[in-house]
Amino acid sequence: MRKDVAFACEEFGVSERRACKLLDITRATYRYESRPDRNAELREELIVLARQKPRYGDRRLHALLERRNRPASVMRIYRLYRAEGLAVRRLRRKRIARVAIASHLVRSNQEWALDFACDTLATGRGIRVLAVVDAFTRENLSLEVDTSLSSRRVTRALEAVIAQRGKPEAIRCDNGPELTSRHFLSWCEEQKIQLIHIQPGKPMQNGHVESFNGRLRDECLNANWFRTLADAREKISGWRREYNGERPHSSLGYRTPNEFAAVLKSSVITG
Repeated sequence: MRKDVAFACEEFGVSERRACKLLDITRATYRYESRPDRNAELREELIVLARQKPRYGDRRLHALLERRNRPASVMRIYRLYRAEGLAVRRLRRKRIARVAIASHLVRSNQEWALDFACDTLATGRGIRVLAVVDAFTRENLSLEVDTSLSSRRVTRALEAVIAQRGKPEAIRCDNGPELTSRHFLSWCEEQKIQLIHIQPGKPMQNGHVESFNGRLRDECLNANWFRTLADAREKISGWRREYNGERPHSSLGYRTPNEFAAVLKSSVITG
């Protein structure tokens, strides 16, 4: 339209006002100069980051951008996130009212949560993943991966964690055969660790590890193709490092579990 007005002015010698009137546009529209997109760099960086972390929402991407010295308001990131169609479609689930038995957690190693996840290798062989989570700091303490995990293998994995950070006061888990075996019960008794078995059919009584397993499934197991057991161990271990050290956690004020644990440790020392 601007070219048409300019052409009429030059070719026929009419005024700008006359040309605009003939073309039925206002002079304000003709003279309007579009402003440069001040969000261009931020938009590009957001798109790149969202493609690297396709399962992260706008709040978590906002936290990552702030870590990269790209300050912007939450709503600004949300508008760009929606405008670029980066939101991941999620199926709405029917919500059923549940009453969970909650523990009053105030420190690390107060309670560990255990649960298993399953997946399949490219060969069709199944694998199991034992997840151990500190219920207060949300740290993933262990991800043991194998084709089968007996109760003795579970206790060996727990002993390896205990050697690094000490014993928990309690362990919360479901009623699977590995976690109700004589070996596991006697091991907890010998270690003087309280064992809390949730009620059958009520997984939200172990909500911390259930939530963790949801992230593990969504961001790692469903996002990767495991060729061999060694490949599965390598990729799951890499995701564990990312979860603890890079992934902002909403319940921790968008800090990583490692950052939250470090702040907690320094406050204990100074206190």
